[in-house]
Amino acid sequence: MELAKMAAAIGAALCVFAAAWGIGKIGKSAMEAIARQPESAGNIRTSMIIVAALIEGVSLFAVVVCFMAL
Repeated sequence: MELAKMAAAIGAALCVFAAAWGIGKIGKSAMEAIARQPESAGNIRTSMIIVAALIEGVSLFAVVVCFMAL
C-alpha cells in the first residue's frame, strides 16, 4: 500500500511540473509574439489565457485521478 501512495504522489508531482512547464512555454511564446507584433497583443493574450486555463484544468483532473487511485 505504501508503494501505491508513493506512486500517486509522484504522478501528481509529474503532472504539476508538466503543467507548469507548459504554461511557462506558452507565456514565453506569447511574449515573443507580442514583441514581434504589438498591434495584435489583445488577441495573443486572450489565446494565451484560454490555453493556460485548459492546461490547468487537465492538470487538476490528472492530480485528482492520481489521488483517487489510492
